Amino acid sequence: MTSTIDLNCDLGESFGPWEMGNDAAMIELATSVNVACGYHAGDADIMRKTVELAKARGVSVGAHPGYRDLHGFGRRPVPGLTSSEIENLVAYQIGALQAIATAAGHKVTHVKAHGALSNVACQDDMTAKAIANAIKAVDRNLIFVVLANSKLVRAGEAANLRMAHEVFADRAYEDDGNLVSRKKPGAVLHDPKAIAERVVRMVQDGAVVSVTGKVIKMQTDTVCIHGDTHGAVEIARGLREALKQAGITVAPFKTAH
Repeated sequence: MTSTIDLNCDLGESFGPWEMGNDAAMIELATSVNVACGYHAGDADIMRKTVELAKARGVSVGAHPGYRDLHGFGRRPVPGLTSSEIENLVAYQIGALQAIATAAGHKVTHVKAHGALSNVACQDDMTAKAIANAIKAVDRNLIFVVLANSKLVRAGEAANLRMAHEVFADRAYEDDGNLVSRKKPGAVLHDPKAIAERVVRMVQDGAVVSVTGKVIKMQTDTVCIHGDTHGAVEIARGLREALKQAGITVAPFKTAH
């Protein structure tokens, strides 16, 4: 049984005057945040604001690189990219956040691929390897946040990166351990009570339950709550309270090779 768990949240996804999610409230509830780096969402000013919020709260900051697709929020695959192109787009985004974080007096500690880039990498060796190689090339000390049991794990192992294995609080799982496509009904969960009970079981059992009821064993270092999910703040508050009641400490993730 895991007695400590990290709560991570994808933030900094506003753009200019357009706001996405309640970053200030979510940072109060998370122990690590993944900041959009300008390709799928965010911009330099939003990145700076998000990093400063995280620094003030003592929350760790990670880069959240995605496909270059602002219009589609990075949730549409971009076919035809070479391994080198994927490495470069990931390295570029990590570097952008590192510069902003340094300017704000904070530090980037981890990297977590966003949206379609992550979904493709979970099932495609080339994409997974390219992401891992980009992280290693920029800073081999960065922690690679990976979907538990996916090809991202194998890519991280091959690159000899420290990893944090992630499960999702508000997403349904297929029988193969991958996330249910957002195009399908029921892919995103919204009931705070049901989500809290589900995550406590995930942490205690080291497993997730698929849409058909299959129990899939997964290493669980960090739990993601999407900042743009409707009711995200309520979900996060309920989750933290449920973990507390179960005797599980919420703290930054422990990592493993």
